[in-house]
Amino acid sequence: MNAITLLQPNKIVFGENSLNELASETILQHSNNILFLVASPLLKAVSYTVESLKSKSKRVILVEYTFLGEPTFSQFNELLNTNASFNPDCVVGVGGGSVLDCAKLLAALINNSQKLEDVVGIGFLNERKIKLICIPTTSGTGSEVSPNAILLNEETQAKSGIISPYLVPDICCLDPILTISLPAKLTAETGIDALSHCIEAYTNKFAHPTVDTYALKGIQLIAENLHKAYENRNDVEARSALLLGSMYGGLCLGPVNTAAVHALSYGLGGKFHIAHGLSNALLMPEVLRFNLQANPKRHAEVARALGVTISGTDEEVALAGIEKIEKLSKACGIPQRLTAIGVTENDIPELADIAMKVTRLLKNNPRGVTKEDAITIYKKLL
Repeated sequence: MNAITLLQPNKIVFGENSLNELASETILQHSNNILFLVASPLLKAVSYTVESLKSKSKRVILVEYTFLGEPTFSQFNELLNTNASFNPDCVVGVGGGSVLDCAKLLAALINNSQKLEDVVGIGFLNERKIKLICIPTTSGTGSEVSPNAILLNEETQAKSGIISPYLVPDICCLDPILTISLPAKLTAETGIDALSHCIEAYTNKFAHPTVDTYALKGIQLIAENLHKAYENRNDVEARSALLLGSMYGGLCLGPVNTAAVHALSYGLGGKFHIAHGLSNALLMPEVLRFNLQANPKRHAEVARALGVTISGTDEEVALAGIEKIEKLSKACGIPQRLTAIGVTENDIPELADIAMKVTRLLKNNPRGVTKEDAITIYKKLL
């Protein structure tokens, strides 16, 4: 059994309307300068907490997050330069994965001699002096519990990861009510993204029993509830289950992480600015078919967690699981072909080149991926 390190917030709070209790958290009680980075649609949702803190003589600034798509290096650096002078002792991020990633990096790089470019990669961040609270409003990235932050590098047209224990929040607050306003399209895309985290962790070359538990439960929760939440945005039980499933996926990201699905999606996000969840949803079935031969038993166990009940060989069960993912994706209105999002055959060599550079994820894949393999996978999706 290989060695492993589990990283997660010191405190995880889950419950309907738990955001309303945030102001009583000890970290905030002991903070004087508090920076809220909040996605535009959630400004009203945090107003009670902000006013409560101000009534206790706290200095609070509310920064509206308005970036569209993946945040770029230059956008983050502008955000950092604009807000560093406030000198917060606590940063609170409220929003989807991009908002939380930027909040995590703000907390790490304000009052830090390191620059963003210095910390790209695994383990280069040297410290974080500022307290950090993350509150997700999508059920997708799991950023609220992970040591990862992802930004778009404009020069390479690929996403860059910053991975460090210092990016794990002190507190995460999981309030399913905050996810109700999420449109059906984003519910589907972020939900499939969370599913991909769990599946790639379980089928990973470095899979581990401690993480398997999170991965299998996450797969089950998402598979059983994604379409319900897609069809009825007010189904709080389904929303709650998705949020937990996403959190379990996030807990897989630090110790095990993702693999070829995410590596092959990097070019779609960087070159075509395709949403991260949509990219993963398009790629996952074909990548799983490619990977299946490396470990049919693990892929069959994924299928059973998805709800597949047929008997047969591991390969037959695993293929049924992949088909179930495709059916779920279609039922949630997600495009199934790269051509539907503007990708042509001429784009494929460049996409493969970008994917081959994401070695920190490709090394986790249960089956080795060459450039020719990547090209074949992309072509099957045209």
